[in-house]
Amino acid sequence: MGKHRRTSPVKRTSPVKHRRTSPAKTGGSSTASPASTRGRRLTHALLGASVTLAGGAVASPPAHAEAPLRASAGALTAAAGISGGLPASAASARTPLQLIADGLPRVSAEDVLSIAEGQIGVKENDRGGGTRFHRWYMDSYRAAETVERDGGAIRGYANAPWCAMFVSWVGEQAGIRPVFGWDAYTVTYAQWFRANGHWGTTAKPGAVVFFDWKRGDSLYGIDHVGLVEEDNGDGTITTIEGNTGNGKVERRVRPKAEVVGYGYPVYRG
Repeated sequence: MGKHRRTSPVKRTSPVKHRRTSPAKTGGSSTASPASTRGRRLTHALLGASVTLAGGAVASPPAHAEAPLRASAGALTAAAGISGGLPASAASARTPLQLIADGLPRVSAEDVLSIAEGQIGVKENDRGGGTRFHRWYMDSYRAAETVERDGGAIRGYANAPWCAMFVSWVGEQAGIRPVFGWDAYTVTYAQWFRANGHWGTTAKPGAVVFFDWKRGDSLYGIDHVGLVEEDNGDGTITTIEGNTGNGKVERRVRPKAEVVGYGYPVYRG
């Protein structure tokens, strides 16, 4: 069961760790839904932090811009009235993702979890890939963009760690990708949620949960990603994850101590 914070096609100047780990095989991640060429461009400046919107998608900040991301997250959270990553009240200022959600299908956390649950048992091939999630990601324009960002080649995703591809696929099937995010790298997926003010420490059904097997609190230590099904109230959460240690989509119970944080897609239902 390997630790893969970044998918195999990637090239980076900074070192990427790959080690064996008992909890799970980990996958890629996700940054923002890339900005579309259609639709008008609108920039929201929230306490000095800018989030660019185009065609209903939120552009991600550069990966590995740690200090600016922290500033942006704080500013966006304060401006949006978010406590623990969740809207404090209906009267609070709305985040850009919440505004975008008005133009998307009404989807609940239960809807998303039902889609994820329907994939339980899907298994990778003996090379660690070959799932519908790999094929979907490779055929998407996001794959070309992440290759341009990270290096490598699209074919490298065919057998790459796929936990983030699975979560991204679920959001796509639900029809709410612009407020759900998509990528193949867990770190940039977490950065996207944080930069857009939808990041926190509260376990909630339908939240995207990011794990560090070393139990650290840095986004750069993230190893794995899944979906929260339930907070069990005993220091654990029940999740649905792809790319587990068994190479499947599975339901798991995980200790909260392994959680770095939660990303909150916009649900309306």
